[in-house]
Amino acid sequence: MNIEIATYLTYLGITIALTIWVAQTLHKNGRIFLVDVFHGNEPLADSVNHLLVVGFYLINLGFVSLALKLGYDISTPREGIEALSVKVGTVMLVLGAMHFFNLLLFSRMRHRATTRNAQPPVSPDAFTPVEEV
Repeated sequence: MNIEIATYLTYLGITIALTIWVAQTLHKNGRIFLVDVFHGNEPLADSVNHLLVVGFYLINLGFVSLALKLGYDISTPREGIEALSVKVGTVMLVLGAMHFFNLLLFSRMRHRATTRNAQPPVSPDAFTPVEEV
């Protein structure tokens, strides 16, 4: 097996494992937020959580596949490691961005749900007339 094939296989192994780990972490910890957002409706929260994870997998594994091609030849193990670090680093940045996107999504959903159920503001008890100048 040449260096390029080994680099590709290592890249796929690392990035797929990272994607699975991040998706499982989001699925497990995101459930709590979604149950709160959906006011204790656990079946709905679980369904939305599952759909979010499926979308996460599709986007990230699609990106991993598209980013597989190096575009140049590797002739030494050093070049293979350097190429691998660039590719894995890029995927890690994309996974981090997707993670923060999911956090933002959960945060907005939770904020929207909590503001809908907030008490109405206090009615005014006085009126100040506007003077014309």
